[in-house]
Amino acid sequence: MKTRAITGFFFVIVMLGSVLLGQYVFSAFYLLISVLCLHEFYKLIAQTGVKPNMQAGMLNGILLFAFVALQYYTDISTGHFLLALLPFSMSLIFIQELYKPSPAPFTNIAFTFLGIIFTVLPFAFFHSMAFVKGHFNFHFPLAFLLILWTNDTGAYLTGRFFGRTKLFERHSPKKTWEGFIGGALLAIGTALIISHYFFDVRWLQWASMAFYISLIGTFGDLVESMFKRSINIKDSGGILPGHGGLLDRFDGLLLSAPLVFAFFYLFFIA
Repeated sequence: MKTRAITGFFFVIVMLGSVLLGQYVFSAFYLLISVLCLHEFYKLIAQTGVKPNMQAGMLNGILLFAFVALQYYTDISTGHFLLALLPFSMSLIFIQELYKPSPAPFTNIAFTFLGIIFTVLPFAFFHSMAFVKGHFNFHFPLAFLLILWTNDTGAYLTGRFFGRTKLFERHSPKKTWEGFIGGALLAIGTALIISHYFFDVRWLQWASMAFYISLIGTFGDLVESMFKRSINIKDSGGILPGHGGLLDRFDGLLLSAPLVFAFFYLFFIA
């Protein structure tokens, strides 16, 4: 428990620093995190006998995040030119498989692309939250993280003391409806506090964002649990002592970040 608490403390400090230290640190940090998550995913998949094209997958993961991020640092024509290069680099995933003696080449290709979609793309959307109004603003990603953490904390504590009704026992036996409700209420309460300090959108919009993060973040957690159960592992890695791997720590973000960004942009910004 002591190791878990120490790791959690430094994890929160690093995450807050990544958001508050400016756009360049923010972009570089989440590029690194997305690549590490992708590598972790490929290592886990390899344990099942599938052989994803790790080199081509990692290259495309880096390029995808970098090219999306550079949209906010360059002019529109340059940004579009960079994105137009992705089909060329992604074709390497198919071409590389031609030179591998594999009985299931398209399974390898499929999991290579799945890794990019499951790990890198969510962080690209999370990165885009900071630029949702056209310039760097740490309010949106910071609020997202605070709401996500309070939701997880509320769900854990409420579920531990009051949990009775199983939420999705087949994939996560410990999750309960009581925990989900407790997490959502704490997340919304956090959003209301945030609305008193960040005036980018109205309080009702912050609260709506919190409910959406709570809902989709819970599904993200369940999806990651389903993934681990499908390959019969408990933790996705050991990079964070007492907490498991990076995929374990960012499971709520992986599904919620793209959908929250789309929800926020379409209904509140556009």
